Amino acid sequence: MLSSSLLTALAQKYVCPHCQQELTACHAPPIHVGDGLGWGSEVLFICLNDECSMYVNGWKYIEDKYGHSSSYRFMRLPDSNECYSMMVGSPDAFKGCTVDLEDVKRQDTAYQKQQEAVAALDTCVERGDLTPVLALILDESAHIDTRRRACGLLAELKDLACIEPLRAHNFRDSHLEQDVNMGIAAVLKAHFMKECPHCAELIKARATLCKHCQRPL
Repeated sequence: MLSSSLLTALAQKYVCPHCQQELTACHAPPIHVGDGLGWGSEVLFICLNDECSMYVNGWKYIEDKYGHSSSYRFMRLPDSNECYSMMVGSPDAFKGCTVDLEDVKRQDTAYQKQQEAVAALDTCVERGDLTPVLALILDESAHIDTRRRACGLLAELKDLACIEPLRAHNFRDSHLEQDVNMGIAAVLKAHFMKECPHCAELIKARATLCKHCQRPL
């Protein structure tokens, strides 16, 4: 997840000194192209202008000096004055890993809400608040341990409102699904209710006929 400081840096605008075109925010490669070390940043600002003089002239320069086909693109680290001539071996290098700032903002917002839900778990039973519990259980991006912890609170909350959204969700983790089923069973037991095996509607635990689908149990 991108940090708040990096989100601020991404909102800044940088210009290539060679062509005066705006630099593009790109996801940093996993290793430093030159020495195998990390860049120290999740994002790099790179000139992707194919008409940039550094890029255009770089092909001949590297061919003449090193004997292979590559060029350079101007690169700058975010929120920094550090600039580099980054060697690239293809015209398409970095064009497929540009950063979508709006998508990053959406991810950051979702992450912040997730953290708020985690913090709310400590007091949700006392407040009778099912919302953070459901939010985390249904959030496939949340850590599995956090989701299972939330499942454990279903029995304490005893809120029948949890059943429909949980039943409608397709859980990828079988252990989590088992926790959910146990939680639902505990909630139903607390209300002396059960689910109709035919229509899944809630009925009294001792019922012998479903009042919804009229089928015998």
